[in-house]
Amino acid sequence: MQNNVQTIKSITDQLQSQSQADYNIASAADHRRVRDLADMLLKLGTDDEQLEQLAQDATLNLDVRVATKLAGSKRDLLESGWTQPLAVVMAMWGEQRRLRPNSAENPTGEDSLHVKLDQLDWLFDGTHIDWRIYAVDDGDPDDSAAVAAERAAQHASGGRVSLLRLSDAIPADDGPLRDLAHVDDSRKGGAIVYGASNAMNDNYEAVILTDADNSVDLGQIGLLIGAHARGAAVVVGDRKDASSVLVKAEARWGPGIVALRHMQRMVGRELFDSGLRDTQAAFKLYGREALAPILAAPSTYGFSFDSDWLFGAISSGHSIESVSFAFIDSFEESASLTQGPMTTWESLLRGLVAAARARGVDHDPEMAQVVDDLADAATLEKVVEQVPPQLAEIDPNRLGDRDAMTPADLRSWIMSLG
Repeated sequence: MQNNVQTIKSITDQLQSQSQADYNIASAADHRRVRDLADMLLKLGTDDEQLEQLAQDATLNLDVRVATKLAGSKRDLLESGWTQPLAVVMAMWGEQRRLRPNSAENPTGEDSLHVKLDQLDWLFDGTHIDWRIYAVDDGDPDDSAAVAAERAAQHASGGRVSLLRLSDAIPADDGPLRDLAHVDDSRKGGAIVYGASNAMNDNYEAVILTDADNSVDLGQIGLLIGAHARGAAVVVGDRKDASSVLVKAEARWGPGIVALRHMQRMVGRELFDSGLRDTQAAFKLYGREALAPILAAPSTYGFSFDSDWLFGAISSGHSIESVSFAFIDSFEESASLTQGPMTTWESLLRGLVAAARARGVDHDPEMAQVVDDLADAATLEKVVEQVPPQLAEIDPNRLGDRDAMTPADLRSWIMSLG
């Protein structure tokens, strides 16, 4: 143990000498530094236990902690022996600023497409793995696809980007988009379905789901591939894992978000009772075998597509594994703010109910009826501003427990809000 402590101190000293206190996900230089730190960790021969210790050490600079996940990812990728083609799918709506570089004129810019390409170039360097990004415009009135095309043309690996517009694919007479009447009826899910179906048609063996911002460093994809190569049909990033590195702006919601999460977990209990704690993280891998039946009959094209796909994997008997990873919230341009937080939650909850019913999975039908009757955006705006007495001091692990607050009690409380 003493030797390990001394080794950790030596590694920490070397890393901190190259680290900086500030880490900005909008800075390409900061992303390069994280990759350099990851390369240093690999050269130092840091083992998995040491990487976990460093990741959990809150006294270390954030760039060092993120670098531990990249180092583990690259090692997992190489040790997995993975050689199959891999697709990354992301939806775009209101991304015209984050896609462009950060500047005084564009203060929320992240140059996100270039950053993603740089991250994937680093991860797959020296391998023969074929990879591609499917960037799908989800009916964005500001035409994110045009901006993405402009940015892709200016990167050496821009030829690995397939740019799609959901509006070009609907209405459809058959296929996974057949029940989507109009692009305005999609809330991210339609774009993800379209991108994933294109990847499947192009014979990619695994599909990674992520967001269009820089919240997740794609250099971590090896963590997903490693678990998939070990036998997991679906691999889900878990921001709530003790070994994860998480910087998240929880203050975006009001105090009553606890009531919405209680509803979510009661309807989605098949997921949460299975041990999944983070169904919405934009860092997931679906193997081809698990994805095919999911795309055969999507039950929602809204924000709850994540839950629908996980329900689909469970109902088909496919294994799901969670992995820790680093997530740094990209807050200011979030679609949940641009489109309206409670519009997002209405789509999330109603889509969750539709998915649970369509997939035939275990859920609380009484709470599902509460969602049917009361989960409109205007009502949820009132709900999120205050906390039901029964949930005021609740352990987060008990959310979704009927004994904490029954659907009938929640219904009465919501109706009392006027």
